[in-house]
Order: sequence, then structure tokens, then C-alpha cells
Amino acid sequence: MLELVLANLRTRPFRTLISIVGVALGVVLVVLFTGLADGMTNDMAKRAANWKAEVLFTRPGAMGLTSSNASVSTTYAERLLEVEGVKSTVPVIRYFSTKQDARWGFQQIDGIEWKPFAEMNDMEILQGRAATADDEVIVDERHLRDENYKLGDKIELFGRDYNIVGVFSPPSGARIKMSLTAMQNALQAPRKCTYILVKLEDGADAAAVAAKIYEKNPGTKINLTRDLIIDAGDRIPGLQTFLRVLVGLGAFVSTIFVLLSMYTTITERRKEIGILKSLGASKSFIMRVIEGEAFMIGVLGIILGLAVSFLTAFSIERIFEIPFEFNTGWLIAAFLIAIGGSLFGALYPAWRASGIDPVEVMVNE
Repeated sequence: MLELVLANLRTRPFRTLISIVGVALGVVLVVLFTGLADGMTNDMAKRAANWKAEVLFTRPGAMGLTSSNASVSTTYAERLLEVEGVKSTVPVIRYFSTKQDARWGFQQIDGIEWKPFAEMNDMEILQGRAATADDEVIVDERHLRDENYKLGDKIELFGRDYNIVGVFSPPSGARIKMSLTAMQNALQAPRKCTYILVKLEDGADAAAVAAKIYEKNPGTKINLTRDLIIDAGDRIPGLQTFLRVLVGLGAFVSTIFVLLSMYTTITERRKEIGILKSLGASKSFIMRVIEGEAFMIGVLGIILGLAVSFLTAFSIERIFEIPFEFNTGWLIAAFLIAIGGSLFGALYPAWRASGIDPVEVMVNE
């Protein structure tokens, strides 16, 4: 039967190619976009992981994924030092501004006092110096390279120009940072911040210290930074829904392409099928042949789709430095969608083919 399946596919090479491309498109939709989503969310998580602080102290509503405000008094930083197990604290303002050419449509800016922040998170200035004046910022290496900046260039923030005076490493939090005072002045929020990073004494239990902090400061919001890292993907609104829609769209595309291809193929092959049935081929045999063709199309579609996805991801990563990470679970999902969609799409044409009357075909054709 395998020889018959391959012969049928070779008989109409262009139609077979179109079907394979349709299945491959479904695979690309799933693999490429989930790889992009995982890569970018994991990149965000890695930058968050560079925080060495164990606890993030803030207030409800002070910080979301794409918005924040300076509603936390910096006096909490001194009060937190009184909690047993707390080693140091650093107030931070996280500001979000829209930017059309940014990857997510917005950019983040941190307002921090560089020395305590750098000491807490093991960071350093690679070029230049820390930002101190109200019109100065520092950026990480990636942002400097992506935006083709150099030291001394100007960057527009808050409707005015800021001078790039330094480059820091490793990336941590926002890629653009200015002094806390400069951010407070820009937002007209003196002695305010968005959250406070809390570094604990060596050996201190993060959960226990967090409970003590909340006990002394009821009504505040305490997060363990390890939880923020684990939930990075879940914190992007609608991401999982978007990925599920992609999976469904991939399955739909694969199914429709194979269904249309097989249906037209059956229409053109009525005489061949009639001859097979006149020679004793059963309905189940005819259905197995059609489903066998669909299965081969699915397999070839997977190979083509994976090749296109990996090549495209490699090219984008090399040219634009956008990270891709391919998850085994999504690869398996793409495989099942391609095969399942192909077999399901061919089911109705196979059923129609199995019901062809050989006598009628011989009389009419």
C-alpha cells in the first residue's frame, strides 16, 4: 500500500506541494510564534533574575506589567531596615512610556540610586559613569547596541533630551536608568517610589522575613522575587490566550488545506478508485490509502515547517537579536496538529471515495 500512496502523491506533484506547504504553515504558526513568545518572556525573566534582592516591597496597584506609579513613600526603606533579617533596601521608580518602535510597544525606565543598587545586585559600569544629574541616563549593553547609541548621545524621555553618560552590566530590570532624584523630579513625586528592593541577611528565610514585613506594614504588598521570575510568562496579559489561538489557527489551516486538496483529488480520481474497487478493493482499503496520503503530507509538512521555523528564527536572532526559545511541549503540539489536522481533513474525502460505485464510474467515464 505504501507504494500506491507514494505513487499517488507523485502523480500530482504541484497539488501535493501545496498541501505540504499548507501543513507547514500551520507548523510555522505554532513553532515560530511560541518560540518568540517564550524567548522574549524568558529574556524578561532573566533580567529580573539579576535582582539579588529576595523581597520586593510595594503597595497594591503601584505596579503592573505595562503601568506603574510612584505611590510608595521612600521612608519605608528606613523602616524596613528595622525588620530582623533585612540587610539593605533600595527604593526604585519603574516608569513605562509608550514607544511605537519598541518590541512590546512601550519602554521601561528605572529611577535608582546607582551605588546601593549596584552593590545589592552585583552590577558595574562598563563605560562612562553613573547618572547623577537630572538630564543624564545610563543604559545596558543590549540597548546601546540595539538602538545604535554611543556615549554622549541624547535620548528623548519625558518630552526632553537626556544624555547617555554610562553603560551598565549585567542587564537588570529596565534597560534605561536614571537617578532616583531625577525621576522624582520628572514625575513631580518627591520622596516617592514604585517599589523597594529588600536584600536579606545571609541564611535568612525569605518567606519568614516577608511575613514579618507584612506584619509590621499591613495593607502593603510583598512579593518574593523568585515568584516574579517563575511567573514572568503568566504576567503578560492575554499571552496564553494568544498562544492558544495560534495553535487553533495552525490546526485549522492544516485541516482546511488537506481537506480541499484531498477532496479535489478524489473528484479527479474517480475512475482510478472505481477500477480499484472493481478489482476487489474494500472500502477500508480505499480509506486507508487516502489517509495514508494525508499522513505522508503531514509528515512532510512537519519537516518543511520545522526547517522554515528554525531558519527564520536563526536569521531574526542574528539580524535583530530577538531571542527565540523552542519549547518541547509546543514542538509536540505542532507535530500533533500537523498529523491530526491532515488525517482529520482527509477523513471526509476518504469516506466519499470509499463510497464510489465502480459500475457507475465505468458507465459514465
